[in-house]
Amino acid sequence: MPVRRSAGKAPSRDTDTVNPKKQAGSWLREQRQKAGLSQMDLAIRLGFKYYTFISQIENGYGRVPSQSMADWAQALGLRPERFARTLLGYYDPALFRVLFKEGLP
Repeated sequence: MPVRRSAGKAPSRDTDTVNPKKQAGSWLREQRQKAGLSQMDLAIRLGFKYYTFISQIENGYGRVPSQSMADWAQALGLRPERFARTLLGYYDPALFRVLFKEGLP
């Protein structure tokens, strides 16, 4: 059922915030492009048969699985701990703040 809003009422905070998976996906796309890789190139480096998983993650429809973050980092030429820490900041900002007590990426 659609949400009704009265005229002139400001949208709720939830509708104003950007999807954290989309933000993470944009960051990943930027890292892939900096590495000079296409989605297919990255998929091949990661051992995927198709590039669509890369596309889904970059568009905010999925997450990099925790168990494969080191592989993704290596494929992109990044330090695994920095890669995982950055994604954690997007995927779970509350846990990020508890662990690192600093601002988000």
